[in-house]
Amino acid sequence: MTVINKLFINQFRNLNNQLIKPGKNINLFIADNAQGKTNLIEAIYYLGHNRSFKTKIIKELINIDNDNFQLNAITDTHKIKLEKYRKKTIININQQRLKNTSELAQILPIQIITPDKGFIVNGTPKNKRSYLDWGVFHVKPTISSYFKNYNKTLKNINLLLLSNKVQELNFWFLEIAKISAKINQARVDYTNQLKKIHSNEILPLLSELFNSVKIFDYQLKSGWPKEVNASDYQSIYQYLTQNKTFLLKTKYLNYGPHKANIKFFLNSKEEFFLSRGQQKTLSIVFWLTQILILVKSGTNPIVLIDDISSELDEKKIKIILHYLNTLNVQIFMTNINPNLPLNKDGNTNIFHINKGVITPL
Repeated sequence: MTVINKLFINQFRNLNNQLIKPGKNINLFIADNAQGKTNLIEAIYYLGHNRSFKTKIIKELINIDNDNFQLNAITDTHKIKLEKYRKKTIININQQRLKNTSELAQILPIQIITPDKGFIVNGTPKNKRSYLDWGVFHVKPTISSYFKNYNKTLKNINLLLLSNKVQELNFWFLEIAKISAKINQARVDYTNQLKKIHSNEILPLLSELFNSVKIFDYQLKSGWPKEVNASDYQSIYQYLTQNKTFLLKTKYLNYGPHKANIKFFLNSKEEFFLSRGQQKTLSIVFWLTQILILVKSGTNPIVLIDDISSELDEKKIKIILHYLNTLNVQIFMTNINPNLPLNKDGNTNIFHINKGVITPL
């Protein structure tokens, strides 16, 4: 189980020189708007991903009049220190310099539930891929090297298409076909695992969250045309070579894992026909399924939930928090209202945030 025992945040947005000692279960942070609730969630997310879910502009994150921010965490097994300057990043794990961010994500696996990042049901394809691949990576960490090689290979192919360099294309087509097949198969395997866990263990939860739920299903779209077997590199390679002339006209490769998508269905109704409330709740159910599959694989991720009552009513909050408690994961969540339906069992730690200052209650 991954647990943050101590968290230090310095010069990150309006959080300056803040030391927190969270509990192993639910940690609730109460604050009015614009006091630093989302900044706290963003800081923890940054510590596990080396990026923000809100912005790519570093200067927006660094406290005004400073040139860097610092995030430190002590877990049961690791000391993590991340320093971010405007043009460089320094990450140390147990006082050893880290070069690969994927290792950081393995040490501090974080699942986030927030409207700021976007809901996955009826969300953008990019956001769907982001959440899906987060799960794929934690179940199969070696897949990260395939994603890196895929992006480099895709860039090379697009440059060749743009420059009309026909003679080099076949070599790179074969390379991207092999990598694409590996990525697609990993996504298929993971999606099948999700569906199996969903059918056996998540359906009872759905029955509490919705009335008359019969089917919550999702289908992975590979990003390749229907006639292509996306898990067979020879099928992909054949498609690319046969459509070389067309690709040279378009000047870029508009198919592949970078165009993959997931389609969601509730009782056979497609996601865009669902109400906003149904889309939000089903998104959370999908995230809970991902958390469960990681718990079963031996990785208990840290769960971040921002402004929970703005998205869910009291009944749904109670059901979801009870469910998360059974999974034995550490939770950081924020809210304006302190009167949430929390268990009075001593497993909840409550903090207050006022103008960036965090104090335990």
